[in-house]
Amino acid sequence: MTTGGGEGGGAGAGDSAVGVQIQQQSRMALPDFLQSVNLKYVKLGYHYLISNLLTLFLVPLILITLIQVSQTTDLHHLWLHLQYNLLTILTCSGVLVFGLTLYAVTRPRAVYLVDSACFRPADHLKAPFRSFMDHSRLTGDFEESSLDFQRKILERSGLGEETYVPEAMHSIPPQPSMAAARAEAEQVMFGALDNLFQNTSLKPKDIGILIVNCSLFNPTPSLSAMIVNKYKLRGNIRSFNLGGMGCSAGVIAVDLAKDLLQIHRNTYAVVVSTENITQNWYFGNKKSMLIPNCLFRVGCSALLLSNKLADRRRAKYRLVHVVRTHRGADDKAFRCVYQEQDDAGKTGVSLSKDLMAIAGGALKTNITTLGPLVLPISEQLLFFVTLLMKKLFKADVKPYIPDFKLAFDHFCIHAGGRAVIDELEKNLQLRPEHVEASRMTLHRFGNTSSSSIWYELAYIEAKGRVRKGNRVWQIAFGSGFKCNSAVWQALRNIKPSPNGPWEDCIDKYPVEIVT
Repeated sequence: MTTGGGEGGGAGAGDSAVGVQIQQQSRMALPDFLQSVNLKYVKLGYHYLISNLLTLFLVPLILITLIQVSQTTDLHHLWLHLQYNLLTILTCSGVLVFGLTLYAVTRPRAVYLVDSACFRPADHLKAPFRSFMDHSRLTGDFEESSLDFQRKILERSGLGEETYVPEAMHSIPPQPSMAAARAEAEQVMFGALDNLFQNTSLKPKDIGILIVNCSLFNPTPSLSAMIVNKYKLRGNIRSFNLGGMGCSAGVIAVDLAKDLLQIHRNTYAVVVSTENITQNWYFGNKKSMLIPNCLFRVGCSALLLSNKLADRRRAKYRLVHVVRTHRGADDKAFRCVYQEQDDAGKTGVSLSKDLMAIAGGALKTNITTLGPLVLPISEQLLFFVTLLMKKLFKADVKPYIPDFKLAFDHFCIHAGGRAVIDELEKNLQLRPEHVEASRMTLHRFGNTSSSSIWYELAYIEAKGRVRKGNRVWQIAFGSGFKCNSAVWQALRNIKPSPNGPWEDCIDKYPVEIVT
């Protein structure tokens, strides 16, 4: 033990002897509990106490009331009185029946997630870093500085060597034709839907609502019409095609399906979320528009939602909340993810340098709305007291960040990039295991846009971590600028569905990601 940075030598032996003596005394003394007790356990105990405070007060109160009523009231006399007072009985019965009927008619219908499926591309579509860079160089479209920039982005992106790009991008030169884009859309959508129909034994004719979201590829006929044609869906199906809504459109599609399922009884809704890369690859040299080339990869998810009570027994989850935040009124937020042409007339999507700050503001607004719906009363009280001290008493206290780990068991953070996951892990005070699904999805499949949160949920299921009653929080960001959240509650212990995207590789994960 040394007393200063510049001392050592002869003092070392004497100091080490003193150190040994101090250690021996420390073993004999009791620890300082104020220093050794982990704060998280104090908060956990406080959370349990406050959350059950109402029960602790109500149970004794009900017992005391029942005892008092039984002692002061002649129950036999009361029964005789009601027996001969037909009008009172009929009135009470009528009010009760009316109340129950009104509740049954007006209460929101539960929306169940029966199952989900994610598309797994063929191995020949994999794009290792070396192949990616070789193809980029051979196209002849990129300057040397642009190639070097893409290489650096790939190395820091968090993507692995097994992500996928569409068939057209494997050709030299690339062939981003309309036919190739349609072929990509058909491959991913039909692949995901085939898995979904097989796993749920659903007949396509039973689908009453179809919603497809794809931001950048919206042909005529629409993507939803392509599905109707492929599976010969019924003529009165309610189909919707959402375009231009970015990576958060999957949650928007779920929200739309939820609203439609409140209106239409005993109905199945299918939601398909994807993005098309073939016609949206950027072949220019503007650095802010080159980043999507390095991050976005092939992917698609398909969900089966139901409002049928009979489906509760086989469903995996119940939809609890959807909270949507739109910052499009702000010009910076509106333009931070923007499709445009560069000076050479080449089209691509530009990402602003303010993107992370704008995403942080949207997240703050979103969780401010979501917090009161999901956080335990203990966290809400701590947040309110801190806010009160800061606003009214001008106290110099740090703003209290609610502990969302007390509200959710699993987190599916949109795998938009390593920086997005890093920031949310830090700002929400999450642990590495909470963001594992997001990091591993980014590593294995890249940024698959609106479907990424479903690859993440599939990862958690494949690991066998979802237990009955667990709550899952899906967070997605998208152009516009939007931050959307969906909260699901598991109805049983969840097993992974057959033909899942992680089926043959889950044992390899998690892997260490070099940053």
